[in-house]
Amino acid sequence: MAISFYKYQGTGNDFVMVDNRKLNFPADDEALVKHLCDRRMGIGADGLILLQDHPDYDFEMVYFNADGRLGSMCGNGARCTVRFAKQLGVIEDVACFLAADGEHQASIEREEIHLKMSDVQGVEKIEEDYYLNTGSPHYIRFVDDVENLDVYEEGRGIRYNERFKAVGTNVNFVQRLSEDEIFVRTYERGVEDETLSCGTGVTAAALVAGMRGMESPVKVKVLGGELRVSFERNPDGSFKYIYLIGPARLVFTGSITV
Repeated sequence: MAISFYKYQGTGNDFVMVDNRKLNFPADDEALVKHLCDRRMGIGADGLILLQDHPDYDFEMVYFNADGRLGSMCGNGARCTVRFAKQLGVIEDVACFLAADGEHQASIEREEIHLKMSDVQGVEKIEEDYYLNTGSPHYIRFVDDVENLDVYEEGRGIRYNERFKAVGTNVNFVQRLSEDEIFVRTYERGVEDETLSCGTGVTAAALVAGMRGMESPVKVKVLGGELRVSFERNPDGSFKYIYLIGPARLVFTGSITV
């Protein structure tokens, strides 16, 4: 079977994108998805995304982790899917689409994709750390020197601890750089390693930074580039009007026989 694909990246978070509007892709083949995402034996990516038709939306985004399993919401992947939908002629410059955590809106503004994220109802405080869900679960820890942190070992220790080992969590390490900027590094479940960027993680980190006194929008540095997160905080501590803003670019196209 020959599979045509498109490779996209959003601040270094990369994805195999497949136009599945004809439902030709065997989405239940976990081993195939894992193979395609393998960086040595396949195409190589942090995840695989199917763009599909939906009767009530411009399109549906179906996201798989690099381990082949169906994933939760992926912010960078969603921004890449919006750019992909534009390339395919599915949308013009605005979109309303369905993802794992529900409905999302997005707009294309030159090089940037403005993605509206789901509202966040609550943030759990765990000693000096935080835990929240921005479409995917994230554990947030503020550190003094994120650049020299062993993200793999530290992140893996939290992801596989007694509380999280059954279903997993993404782990974000955050350093405040200035009054309006943070630096975020992420251990991502499903990839089971550090990724160059994580959209839902960047969002989670920015919201916690907002709780700690930083005003919207928050600039976010990641290993793969720069993003922004804007939001409004309600009196009860919940968040609304959350936007993840940044680039999403086509890397290359191809076909692979499996």
